[in-house]
This record gives sequence, structure tokens and C-alpha cells, in this order.
Amino acid sequence: MPETLRKAALNPIHRLLGAKMVDFGGWDMPVEYSGLIAEHMAVRTGVGLFDVSHMGDIQFRGQGSFDAVQHISMNDASRLQVGQAQYSAMLYPQGTFVDDVIVHKFSDNDYLFVINAGTREKDYNWVRQNARQFDCHVSDYSDYYTQLAIQGPKAEATLQKLTNVDLRAIKFYWFAWGTVCGLPNTLIARTGYTGEDGFEIYIPSDAATSERVWNEVLEAGREFDIKPCGLGARNTLRLEAALSLYGHEISEKINVFEAGLDRFCKLEKGTFIGSEALKQVQAAGGPERKLVGLEVVERGIARDGYRVLDGQGQPIGNVASGSPAPFLKKNIVLAFVPRAYAEPGTEVAVEIRSNPVKAKVVPLPFYKKPKV
Repeated sequence: MPETLRKAALNPIHRLLGAKMVDFGGWDMPVEYSGLIAEHMAVRTGVGLFDVSHMGDIQFRGQGSFDAVQHISMNDASRLQVGQAQYSAMLYPQGTFVDDVIVHKFSDNDYLFVINAGTREKDYNWVRQNARQFDCHVSDYSDYYTQLAIQGPKAEATLQKLTNVDLRAIKFYWFAWGTVCGLPNTLIARTGYTGEDGFEIYIPSDAATSERVWNEVLEAGREFDIKPCGLGARNTLRLEAALSLYGHEISEKINVFEAGLDRFCKLEKGTFIGSEALKQVQAAGGPERKLVGLEVVERGIARDGYRVLDGQGQPIGNVASGSPAPFLKKNIVLAFVPRAYAEPGTEVAVEIRSNPVKAKVVPLPFYKKPKV
């Protein structure tokens, strides 16, 4: 394994647990421990614990922070209250994606972007370059924190044992500060990337603290049969929930309307990077292709990059993400197709090993967590 791979503080723990490790965005990360299906099902039915320390953390501080955030991200930060987060994205001038982000409002002059692992350096450089004109200080705190995601219907009951914060009071996409595992001023956010209820906590990144908290969370969740979960299950969970992954459903070649993320893009808030190009797409009648959900009707697993075919066997699009869905027990696909093929019920095919395999367009998301 090349020495260039970066390692998070919990790397020795993952190896001790027998995790299968992979290169993910330049990081040596666990793809699975006990097995992808068992880990996926633990999150859907109980609770799972993920190390997501490879994610990046960029903080904006100063009087111009709000204006910088509004200029650099597509959602409307004026709608945020202190203690609230929102899904957003940073765009290139042509309306395509630098990266998707979660924006957290700490105060009127203090915001945190949580960004993707594989694009950390690129994102930080983009933010610095485009925040220069504003009266704010941009800092990369990515390596200061170990980020743990506790996800699943039993996530609240698990984490509640370890904190003095009333977790019931934290709504989805809100956050609070409190003591977790004896660590004061810990950021506790009700966010995640699984389509399930859950929390993400940010703790000091030294190995001793990271390992202690990891083990205490596993102990707290033992009665719910908690499982350490790898990036494999994280991917199948997010795919069932139809959440975008950089390099697949969003990229520098895919615009906001094509990705179906325009509900998070607030063109009415005023000019921001990418807004003019998106208004032109809108004025022209919308995008020519759209991201859709497909269910593979016949036997076959559609993988990323496979071609989507029409009824005559002609290529019309491509698979962005495809996998068996462990909870739904179906083979599912996110794919880009022309608008004429985007209606639910439309029959298409996916080319699998040179054979057309029947599929149909279905509404997204594939999976929605049950209302409690």
C-alpha cells in the first residue's frame, strides 16, 4: 500500500476490528467489517457507527462571513437560525458542482461547511479564493476533528447514554453543543448520509480520545446490537435514500437542474457563483437530461457507468450509481436520461455485460424512513 494514503486517528482500531480497508479519496478507510449487508441492515433496523473523519471542515469567521457563504453556496443561509444546518453546494460559474456541503450556522458571523473527503484540498482552495473579497477569515479545521456518525432508529437511545444534552430537542438538520463522553463543548448534529435518523459528533482528533469515544459508543449501543459500519454500507444506504455522491450524481460536468437538486438552490436570494448560468438553463426550458431512479426488473446488477438503452436498444444515458439494495431487496440505479424518459413507469433497459436488461423509472427516493 502506498505511503501516500492518509490515515485517520482510528485507523489502528479499524485494522484491529479486521476491517477490509480501501483507498477512498486518498484515505485508507474501512469499506466493511462484519459484511456490507449486515452493516446496512443494522442502520435500517437498529444502529451503526461510522468513522467519517476523512470529511473536511471549513470555518468562516468575521463580519463578512454571511455574505461569503451566500456568494459561495447555492442555498439561502439567511433562512438559517443559530444552531441550524442546511444542505447546499458550491458551484462553478457554469452552474455545475465544486462539491455539495452542509452549512452550519454557529452565529451571525460564524459558519461551518462540512465537505467531502476526496475534494478537501480543492474545496478549501476554492473557498479561500472566492472569500477573499469579503471581511472574513477562512480556516481549514479538517484535521482537528474525528467525526463519528451514529445512524439508525436506535441512534438517539445510544448517544443519549453518553451526553448531558437532551437529544430529543435537536431536530433534523439542527445541532447543539454539549458534553459527550466527558468532552465538553462537543458539536452534536442531527445529520447523516444514510436516509435514517442519526447524529454526527465532532471530537478532538488525537488517537487516545478518538479510540475512547469510539469504544464508548460501541458499548452504549451494545444492547441494540450496534455494528461498526464501513463505507460500503454508507454507499448502499445513501443510494437507497437517493442521496448524491460527488463524482457520480454531482460533478463539475453536471448542473444543479440535471442533478435534481434545484429545491436546495435559491436563485431568488440574489446573485451567487453559478446563478446566472442556472437562470439561463431555466430560461431555455430546463435541462435536457435528468437524474432518475431505476428499478432493474430482470436479473442483473447495474454498475456505475453502464449504458441505459431505449426500447430499440439505442443508448440514451448512463448509470451514475447502481447496486443491490440490501433493505429493499431490489437492484436499484440512479441514472441520467433525456427528459422524455424521466417519467415514473417509463420502461428502459440497462446494458449489463452486453445484454439489455429491463428496468423501469421509479419515484425517488427509493427508501424513506418510517414516520415515528
